Order: sequence, then structure tokens, then C-alpha cells
Amino acid sequence: MKPAVVLALASLVVFAVPAYAAPKFSFGTDGGEYTNDGECDDPRFEGKGMTTTPLLSDDILNDATDCGEAYASGTISLRGVSEDGVPEFGDNKGEYAKDGECDDMRFKGAGMSTPLIEDDIMHDASDCKAAFEAGTIQLVLK
Repeated sequence: MKPAVVLALASLVVFAVPAYAAPKFSFGTDGGEYTNDGECDDPRFEGKGMTTTPLLSDDILNDATDCGEAYASGTISLRGVSEDGVPEFGDNKGEYAKDGECDDMRFKGAGMSTPLIEDDIMHDASDCKAAFEAGTIQLVLK
């Protein structure tokens, strides 16, 4: 076979293999209290690879190894976030919905309430959407 043909075929093979797309978010560090126990404790995620204990805002970005492995195996995914990083805000069923402060621990910024609890994830849509659109909160991705 001629060298030009071999080169052309080789380039077809290289470009036919899809490139791995790194996630548009960070798993953070292993700085949490419950790291390396085989369960993801970061409340930004959901799925079979998650811990069964209550999720804490302190664990956001603090269980990188467990969450990274569970994400890679497909047992967890980002909770309420499209693949391009756009948040889904959910509903207004939270106890403190419609009080002017976002109670969803997937976000951070000046428009947030404290303390944050797991039960409010995706249950303060009006407040979180308004704050997100005003730029006073952002989705915790990194």
C-alpha cells in the first residue's frame, strides 16, 4: 500500500474515534469527613452510588474520589443539571420557598439562605431562578 493511502486511512481512524469529553464540573477534593468510603456524599449528585445518610452542604466538592468513581461507572449523575450545565430549578414545595432567598444547596452566592438542608434541593424554584437570573447566585460546578 502506498504511504499516502496508509496516512489517509490512519487519519480516518484517529478522527473516527470520539474524543473523551471531560465533565464541565469539578469533583473537588477529598476534604470531607466521609471520603473514600465507596459512597458519594456530595449533594450535587444523585443515583445508586450515593450515600444513604443525610446529605450535607459541607460535603459539596469534598468527596472527589468516591463521587468521581461513581460518576465514571454511571451510578450517579449531576442532580437537576443538563449536560451543558444549565440548572433545572424544580418546584416551590420547600418550607422556605418564595421568601426571597435561594435555599437549594446546589448554588452559592449572595442570594443564598443559610443554613442549607438536603430537603430544599430543587424545592425553591422561584427564589433560586430569580437569584440565578439576577446573577446573585451561581451553580456550584467548580
